[in-house]
Amino acid sequence: MKTLISPARTLVLGLGTAALALGLAPGNPAALTPPAAAQSAQAGDLDRVVGALRAISTMKADFTQTDRQGQTLRGTMTLKRPGKIRFDYGKAANFLVISNGKSLYVVDYEVKQVERWPIGNSPLGALFDPEKDVKRFGKLVPTGRPDVVSVEVRDPKKPEFGMITMIFVRNAAAPGGLQLTHWVALDAQNNRTRVQLANQKYGVAVADSTFTFKDPRSTARRPG
Repeated sequence: MKTLISPARTLVLGLGTAALALGLAPGNPAALTPPAAAQSAQAGDLDRVVGALRAISTMKADFTQTDRQGQTLRGTMTLKRPGKIRFDYGKAANFLVISNGKSLYVVDYEVKQVERWPIGNSPLGALFDPEKDVKRFGKLVPTGRPDVVSVEVRDPKKPEFGMITMIFVRNAAAPGGLQLTHWVALDAQNNRTRVQLANQKYGVAVADSTFTFKDPRSTARRPG
């Protein structure tokens, strides 16, 4: 029997470091040991990140997903708080990643399987889980660039949940003055996935029906 190994699965399970996400060499002293003035300037950035994430009521964006083998997929991400998110890979795709606010699902229509996790058990929980304490589990990662803020989020007591590094660019027009541009996720099996966002739109109307899916195991339509 075929098991579920769809590319979408790596988006949920699949983090590297902020240095890798930004294309900085691991030994770059500017990235690892920024000047004291830069450290002082970023002292409140973790609070700003928390504020920026909480300020997003809804968001739509195009995304480009790249896994550790370099395979690239594209689609549209839709987010609605609290706890709802959808990664749509297009009509031609046979899989879907979706959360209804309680659980995160990977739906594979080719093999007619559905995998489910509590939203807090995925690295993506840092993005949209209202119960995820980003400030408690997050830490700033120096970038060497005053316009870029990088935050690594992981629970050291639950390494099996993986971790996520979120990259923001200062943008006065974005909620909280920070625009999420991409993230890198890494699961406990070292599956690394990078997701780049573009054409971000905030405060758009999003129906709750966006976060439902047709269950491939039956003909009934169930909440996603």
